[in-house]
Amino acid sequence: MVGNVASVMAELEPEDFYLLSGLEQGMRFSEWVQREKLPEYADMTAEEVDYRIDRCADRELIERKTIQYEGYRLTFEGYDCLALRAFSERGTIEGMGAPLGVGKESDVYEVQSYEPMALKFHREGYTEFRKVDKEREYTADRNHVSWFYTARKAAEREHEVLADLYPDVSVPRPVDQNRHAILMEKFAGVELERASLPSEQVVGVCDLVLREVRDAYDAGYVHADMSQHNVAVAESGVTVFDWPQAVATDHENADEFLERDVENVVSFFQQKHPQEMPDDVNYRGLADAVADGEFGSVSKFAE
Repeated sequence: MVGNVASVMAELEPEDFYLLSGLEQGMRFSEWVQREKLPEYADMTAEEVDYRIDRCADRELIERKTIQYEGYRLTFEGYDCLALRAFSERGTIEGMGAPLGVGKESDVYEVQSYEPMALKFHREGYTEFRKVDKEREYTADRNHVSWFYTARKAAEREHEVLADLYPDVSVPRPVDQNRHAILMEKFAGVELERASLPSEQVVGVCDLVLREVRDAYDAGYVHADMSQHNVAVAESGVTVFDWPQAVATDHENADEFLERDVENVVSFFQQKHPQEMPDDVNYRGLADAVADGEFGSVSKFAE
């Protein structure tokens, strides 16, 4: 998706971005923007809008639908273009590289900058934004929630959390954020799910992950979605990523989320390394120890 957009960027003219920005503005009020309103939103003549619609539609940056009116909306490729242009104008990104990870709620790409960087595009809400709207707190007070609003708020939230946690917690260093995209330092390691751990290191790595959970709690946050898919393991240690769903420690459900995070981490190690991990772990006691800053090793909480 983003790789295709990177090649399209060089073909776009300033007026094409005026149209894309106009659609972005109009989509704040409705999912599909009426054709008649585009000249006002894009600050262009009707004739110029017609020409730009054809150019952007040919490049799959916008899509059209006839409902009770002729309506248009951005595709995620079109929204990607707006974010990439902002980063380029700021000088924080010089070029796109290979994909680092593609998932249901985000795409991550290597980017060319003054040092190795990763660019994460949030995709929340594109296909199921009504469902996401009900589940994510940052969309709870709006009557109309577009998918790009949901994705942008997720990116803003994650960038805010990363800025608060880094460097006291081992998280990716945030560098820049625009719309639904976050630019961050590229971190080392492989996903915990795919990591091959020597038997003598299993408990130690589990403890490292839980200590990052503890340090995040000390800094005021609960991840609230911990799993083997958002922890990277390297020789230098572990990195915990994907923080858009994080909640503050004074959240009414923070203790519940913390216990679930702890259980997710420990149960993964138990299932993948049953010989090295204790069978029965008091998850509630372990979560309480993490919250109190008294956690030492998971081995001490075997029942």
